[in-house]
Amino acid sequence: MTEQVLRKDAARNRERLIAAGRDLFAHGGLDVTLNDVARHAGVGIGTAYRRFTNKEELIDAIWEQQVDEMESILRDALGTPDPWEGLVLYLERSLDAQARDRGLAEILAGRVWPSHYDRQRDRLAPLVDEIADRAREAGVLREDVVGTDLILLQIAITAVSTTVNSNALPKRSNDVARLYSRYLAIVLDGLRASTRQSTLPVGPLTVEETHALLDPRRR
Repeated sequence: MTEQVLRKDAARNRERLIAAGRDLFAHGGLDVTLNDVARHAGVGIGTAYRRFTNKEELIDAIWEQQVDEMESILRDALGTPDPWEGLVLYLERSLDAQARDRGLAEILAGRVWPSHYDRQRDRLAPLVDEIADRAREAGVLREDVVGTDLILLQIAITAVSTTVNSNALPKRSNDVARLYSRYLAIVLDGLRASTRQSTLPVGPLTVEETHALLDPRRR
């Protein structure tokens, strides 16, 4: 077997492992093992460990794809002419992605910290801030809401998807799978600028405080 064939085979196995990892993490979260991923991909355990030294390296590779996808959502939202519609689009699509992918939700909630997460986090956080700033400056988002609020609200809403097991309510499995959308609608009513607003009892976290809170290294 030539070296070129070996390289193609290795690249193909790597992509199979990434696809299998995304599938398993989406349904089972990040507790899935690399051995589980290898079996799901239809490759040997040894092959899996040649492509990825450990599960964290596999998560890093998957996270690279997910960051690209999240950035695309954010840029689509910023490209929406109406600032409020852009904010809603971002929250709806981001929460839908997390509801369908438990692993993504756990990563965004700080469950793991890939070695290159800091750099990629910096690609997303400024865009979230820009979405909030644009809506606030347009007078459609309440004046005391900032980008970090949008991030933490998503973590709170996503907890619905990770806590509620649709298998427990088979007759309403479709409703349960999208239960997060109910709470997003309630939250959006609270985010929209209006003349009747309660004064928030405490101020928002800064970007640095939010990242420190979600950094698993603190644990």
